[in-house]
Amino acid sequence: MELKRVVVTGMGIICPIGNNPDEAWQNAANGVSGAEHMPEFEEAGLKVTIGAPVKNFDAEEFMGRREYRRTDRVTHFGLYASKQALEDSGIDLTKEDPYQFGVVMGTGIGGIQSLIDGIKGVLEKGPASVSPLLLPMMLPDSPAGKIAIELGLRGPNMAISTACATGNNSIGEAFEIVRRGAATMMIAGSTEAGMVQLAVASLSNMQALSRRNDDPKGASRPFSKDRDGFLIAEGAAALVLEELEHAKARGATIYAEVTGYGSTCDAYHITAPMENGEGAQAAMRRALQSAGLQPEDISYINAHGTSTPLNDVSETIAIKGVFGEHAYKIPISSTKSVTGHLMGSAGSVEAVFSIAAICNQFVPPTINLHTPDPECDLNYVPNVGVPAEIKHVMSNSFGFGGHNAVLIFSQYNG
Repeated sequence: MELKRVVVTGMGIICPIGNNPDEAWQNAANGVSGAEHMPEFEEAGLKVTIGAPVKNFDAEEFMGRREYRRTDRVTHFGLYASKQALEDSGIDLTKEDPYQFGVVMGTGIGGIQSLIDGIKGVLEKGPASVSPLLLPMMLPDSPAGKIAIELGLRGPNMAISTACATGNNSIGEAFEIVRRGAATMMIAGSTEAGMVQLAVASLSNMQALSRRNDDPKGASRPFSKDRDGFLIAEGAAALVLEELEHAKARGATIYAEVTGYGSTCDAYHITAPMENGEGAQAAMRRALQSAGLQPEDISYINAHGTSTPLNDVSETIAIKGVFGEHAYKIPISSTKSVTGHLMGSAGSVEAVFSIAAICNQFVPPTINLHTPDPECDLNYVPNVGVPAEIKHVMSNSFGFGGHNAVLIFSQYNG
């Protein structure tokens, strides 16, 4: 079977540092943090009172009052990013076969606020109070289904949920769908609206979150010796993936080519990564093999870089294991230092930044990196971004459950 070439022709994003790709990229490139104090967390008595929320977004105005009330915030984000990506692509849906256009929109948690509201209602008011729309509002596949309904896309449609690897797995599987010819176009990405008290309490009690409550913008500090956990965030991002010949035939703007995808599982621990990064290494090697590239071909790595003690060391070990001495020559950065950790949506947001790095020939910084961890001794582009010749970008995502997903985006050269 002849494999198709797959290109990115549209991008959409809504995240703590911007509600469109240009705004979000400029803030990422300039090291502008989206973190802030969260009064509602403090009022609830949570130990963590900081986060990185989406800003300046009126979901009711975007959706209309009726649909706003019938859908969860996770769907609002996913639909917003997808419509933005479709518009950016310039695809005229009236000229396309709807069965050749699909959707993979993942989420790590799904409609958790709707679930919490439903449970609270049944406990306080009884079962008659439960909305008949509760299930479709909370289900992880509701964003993917809603996107398809709104846009009339009848191709392959699914939701992937692999915790913090969700975004990369969603884009990777959509890439494979187009590459094998099962669809011509796909909207691919992920969405997350998990900044709720229940999730924050659990992650805080797990000691996964930073407790720098007095310094929100300095809380996310990947690869720093004094890091103490990640900064919780929310949002969504979507790409339009398109078979190359179809994109060329309609004169599309091509941002980058998706060339590699690798996915593995640690099968080790439900929350902790393998200390030697073995599973992550295997995913990186599979992505390189998928792309037909050598380690020396990678120009930039967008790291998973969560700012947790375990991840940053194990990812550093994994990168060294795959790249050897070349690891010290590759610029690496964690854009979670500015966005916080969007959990299931992290990989898709970082895909937008990886592609923007190629388009702008610029590596965004890892901010708050003033005291490097001796065990994290690679070039993490501390505090200030740098121009660079970028041909191939590797983007890493690793999630609870041992999920490892790695993407490679390449400069399109015809």
